Amino acid sequence: MQCFVYASLRKADSYLWMAQRDAFDMLPEPLVLLLGELRFVMEVQLDEQRKLPVEDTEQVLEHLRLQGWHLQLPPQETLATANHPVYTHSPRDDRGGDDRDE
Repeated sequence: MQCFVYASLRKADSYLWMAQRDAFDMLPEPLVLLLGELRFVMEVQLDEQRKLPVEDTEQVLEHLRLQGWHLQLPPQETLATANHPVYTHSPRDDRGGDDRDE
């Protein structure tokens, strides 16, 4: 799977893996607020055989397939809800259509 990695400029050593390049509109607002501005770091071909230095490859791939993104935090930090399914729901989903008519 082709994926795209971004570094948070607000939260040191935090990276956002995405299934689509620059598809930030799919991210939940709390995640966007947590990470702040993002800087593109690299594009990588990721599959089950590739070993990542910090993250579990299978978990990253699962998150990319299911929600389109994966949050990588520094090893000493945890944010239990960061990759939790509730974050796959964006407030934009509640709008139920095009907001331009409002």
